[in-house]
Amino acid sequence: MSYFKQRLKSSVVWNLFLLATGAFFFALGLKAIAIPHEFITGGISGLGLLLFYTSGILTPGLWYLIINIPLFLVGWIFISRRFFFYSLFGMIISSIFMEMIPWTIEIKDPFLAVLACGTIFGAGGGIALHSLGSLGGMDIISIMVNQKFGIRIGSFLFFFNLLLFIFSFGFLDTDVVLYSIALSFVVSQVLDQVLTMFNQRKMVLIVSDLNNEIAPVVLSSLKRGATFLNGTGAYTGEEKKILLTVVHSHQVKRLEEIVLTIDHDALMITENTFDVLGRGFSTPKVY
Repeated sequence: MSYFKQRLKSSVVWNLFLLATGAFFFALGLKAIAIPHEFITGGISGLGLLLFYTSGILTPGLWYLIINIPLFLVGWIFISRRFFFYSLFGMIISSIFMEMIPWTIEIKDPFLAVLACGTIFGAGGGIALHSLGSLGGMDIISIMVNQKFGIRIGSFLFFFNLLLFIFSFGFLDTDVVLYSIALSFVVSQVLDQVLTMFNQRKMVLIVSDLNNEIAPVVLSSLKRGATFLNGTGAYTGEEKKILLTVVHSHQVKRLEEIVLTIDHDALMITENTFDVLGRGFSTPKVY
C-alpha cells in the first residue's frame, strides 16, 4: 500500500489534479468574496489586487500572471525544473479560473466574509501545496525559505503580507486594510492546518517500571515502533527505561488502554507533532 501511495503522490495526473483543485478554490475565494468586498488577499494575488484597485487597468488574473514571471525564475534556479513546470501549470490554471468564475457569494457582514474567504482561500493553497508544485506567487519563495530554514509556509506568508498591508494603508480605506489583515491570518492558519492534517501524529513518552512488558504489546497491537530512553528519577535516583513512540491520532486511546491495563501508575505524556518522517509515516517531499 505504501508503494502505491508513493507512486500516486509522484504521478503527473495526481499532481495536476491537486493543483487544479487548489486553483479553483483559490480563484473562487478571490472572485466570489475578496473582490466584491475589496479585500487584499495577501501575497502576489494581493499585490495584483492592489494594482487592480488603484490603477483600474487589466484584471486580477492578468496582474497575477505578470507579477509571477520574475518569481518563476527563482523557482527555476533554486528549487527544481519539475517544480517549475508544475507551478507554471498552477499559475496558468489559477489565472484562467480567475477570468472564468463569474459569480459572487452574497455575504453582507465583512467579518463573515473574512472567515469564508480565508477558509476557501487557505484550503485551496494548502491543497495545491500537497502537490509537487504550487500556484505561483509567494508560494515559490515560501517553499524555498521552508526548505532552507524550516520556516513554516503559512507563517512566512503572514509576515510578508503585513508589509503589503502597511503599504496598502496609503491607498485603501483603513477598515478594508484591517479586514484584509484578519483575512491573511485566517488564510495562514487554514493553510497550515491543511498542510499538516495528514502528517500530524502524536508523540508519547511513557514512564513506567513495566515498560519491558508494555513495549512488545505496542509493537504487536498497534504496529508502531518504539524506543527506550534511559532516565533517572529525580526524587528516587533510580534508573528506569522511558518508552518513546509515535502513533496516529486515532491510536492514542488504544495506547492508553494498553499502558494503563499493564501499569495503573504509568505516566503518559502526549505531544502533537506537525510532521513525522520515516517508515510508516511520511517521506520527505522532493520537489
